[in-house]
Amino acid sequence: MNYIKLLLQLYHLKRNTAMTRKDMIVLQQKKLRKILKYAYYHSEYYHKTFTKAGITAKNINRIPLSKFPKINKTTLIQNFDNIVTQKDLSQQELIDFDNNKNKYKKTFKKKYHIVHSSGSTGKPAYFVYDNKAWESMLIGVIRAALWDMSMPQILKYLFKKPRILYIAATDGRYGGAMAVGDGIEGVKGNQLFIDINMPLKKWIEKTKHFRPDMIVGYSSAIKILGELVESGKLDVNVFRVISCGEPLNNNLRQYFKKVFHSDVINFYGASESLVLGVEADFSEGMYLFDDMNYIEVENGNMYVTSLYNYVQPLIRYQITDRLKIKKNNEKHPFIRAENIVGREEDILWFENRGKKEFLHPLAIEGFCIEGLLDYQFRQLSDNSFEMLAQTSNNSKNSNIKKEILSQMKKILNEKHLEYVNFYIQFIEEILPDKKTGKKKLIVKGE
Repeated sequence: MNYIKLLLQLYHLKRNTAMTRKDMIVLQQKKLRKILKYAYYHSEYYHKTFTKAGITAKNINRIPLSKFPKINKTTLIQNFDNIVTQKDLSQQELIDFDNNKNKYKKTFKKKYHIVHSSGSTGKPAYFVYDNKAWESMLIGVIRAALWDMSMPQILKYLFKKPRILYIAATDGRYGGAMAVGDGIEGVKGNQLFIDINMPLKKWIEKTKHFRPDMIVGYSSAIKILGELVESGKLDVNVFRVISCGEPLNNNLRQYFKKVFHSDVINFYGASESLVLGVEADFSEGMYLFDDMNYIEVENGNMYVTSLYNYVQPLIRYQITDRLKIKKNNEKHPFIRAENIVGREEDILWFENRGKKEFLHPLAIEGFCIEGLLDYQFRQLSDNSFEMLAQTSNNSKNSNIKKEILSQMKKILNEKHLEYVNFYIQFIEEILPDKKTGKKKLIVKGE
């Protein structure tokens, strides 16, 4: 993206934060009706489901969004080719493209940005952004990252060539890594990516050499970095810490403030829409970007309609996070949320002769093996853990076990955890967490 164009778009998007709530609703409704009509005319799936629900070209501007059909991840995967609005897109082509693992081939057909969900088993869901949607998303991400900064303050910061450290899962088409990388490139900043699967010794070496002025990443990964700083193994001087990809509770937020002596921003995004909201103050709650999405909450369940992605319209798409809407305040025109409950996993820590190392949940949730329906990890001791595996055909358990052991050995070797013992236990069913309704990837040992 052209640098001047980026700054101009950022300026215009930031102006929305000064709108009245009434004007924001008008803008949101205008964008909503535009994408609803586009989906009706250009998506075979939506044209069929809208028509079945009694929605036509004549009444589509009057029907409340609550009357439109909902979709979820399963619906998306099953109907992908008919949901997208471009004929040169197919789910099988994206699977082949993703399996190619060509890290230098960032876009599909030179015009589509492909993000895959980090689902634990089976087919991942693919989310497609064309160049226009991707640029709109990047502007939203930059606005959130530099939240509560004026344009003069932003220009002053960008003039110094930002040095931004991103610490999360980076080996794959994860939306966070792709958006952060392109966003830093867009503002002409310097970037260092540290994958969660990298040994801690390299974390320290690379961070010392890079000298970041901003840290972005998973809250659990930033916490580990904070512990390295607190123990004196690392010294950083940053003005802002941005947590993303995982829930950030207030205790952890205060820890980051104390250790890094910096502002802390909690960024909220998902593969379905990489820019959903931002939280700069725990007491204020999370501001949800009504100028980029239409978010509904029914019985704690969350549904999002992206207002900027026309190539793959997501109308009333259910996101598995749960949230509660707060009363609006006068500071910003956006709705506010509290108690966002997303994935909140434990980390597997191991110790050998006084040296500690870890495995992050997202480093070990990429297993996709035929016959493996679901799985969960349980730590047994300081040097052992097991996989609880649910399969579709017990007769294939021997082959499945062989493939799992091969993949896990590779992961452990990359982390220098060759001393860790790993076991597999086949069970009948993996059950969701009673509190959140979501399956935990890592559970406590019994």
